Amino acid sequence: MQIILISDRLARTRSVQMSLAHFVGSAFFALVLIFAATAALYWLTLRYAADIRLPALQQLVAAAQQAEAERERQFVQQNLNSMAMKLGEMQAQLTRMDALGERLSALAGIRPQEFRAGETPGLGGTAPTQLPPQNLSLGDFSEKLLTLARQVESRNDMLGVLEAQLFEQAVKKKMIPTMMPVRGPYNASGFGRRVDPFNGQWAMHDGIDFIAEYGSPIVAAAAGVVVFSGFHPQYGYMVDIDHGNDLVTRYAHCSKLVVREGDLVQRGRKIGEVGSTGRSTGPHLHFEVRFRGAPQNPSKFLVSNSHPAVARAK
Repeated sequence: MQIILISDRLARTRSVQMSLAHFVGSAFFALVLIFAATAALYWLTLRYAADIRLPALQQLVAAAQQAEAERERQFVQQNLNSMAMKLGEMQAQLTRMDALGERLSALAGIRPQEFRAGETPGLGGTAPTQLPPQNLSLGDFSEKLLTLARQVESRNDMLGVLEAQLFEQAVKKKMIPTMMPVRGPYNASGFGRRVDPFNGQWAMHDGIDFIAEYGSPIVAAAAGVVVFSGFHPQYGYMVDIDHGNDLVTRYAHCSKLVVREGDLVQRGRKIGEVGSTGRSTGPHLHFEVRFRGAPQNPSKFLVSNSHPAVARAK
């Protein structure tokens, strides 16, 4: 492209030769100047909009700020609504924990009211006016979340107490002599006064005599520690097991003993075999329960368990 320059100051005309590259460069430079000027004008307009006091410009800036604030509010509210749904799910799980806690408290012998330690007491009054549904604010959500965290902590503490009590009860149950010591269909002589079979006089019978075949297995009625295993002039071969809490069981007139003093035996473990040693008229097991050394009626303990003994090899 050729451009001819004509001027009164020039003695002759001048021509400038422009190539396509020069033309494209000039056009690009012109566009850059236009964009730069536009951006500078836009920045100056926003920077000094409050000082210019143009109503139209102020309305434009206020509308832009309001739109941005509304977008931020909607974003925050959407997040709050999502977290509120999670909060509702956690409250539902807490309700299920309360139901589980009530069942466990009944098993542990605790009143359900005591388990719901963090529950607000019942309140009443007139029916409130129906209000339109409202979204939770950030403050409301924080307060609800803090309350729920405290409730969950309280329930965890109560469940820990219930677990400890149930474990203690399970241990105590295994250490109370409720298992039948032999497979005996009936007892030949009960607890209390009876006529002595050797001298025909009234005498106190401190236990229960179970009729069983000679050599039948004898098992521990509860878990405990063997405190005596040996021969007694009147009881014959016998075993005493200490179950703790001043409770001891005695198994007498055995033909054979399979435990020694100091052995730790589990509930249902074989400790000996039925015999007729000592002051006895025939094969049977003399079974006693003693509390602090005083004889107790074994039937009060055995009546809670209708299952016969199951022998376990040592």
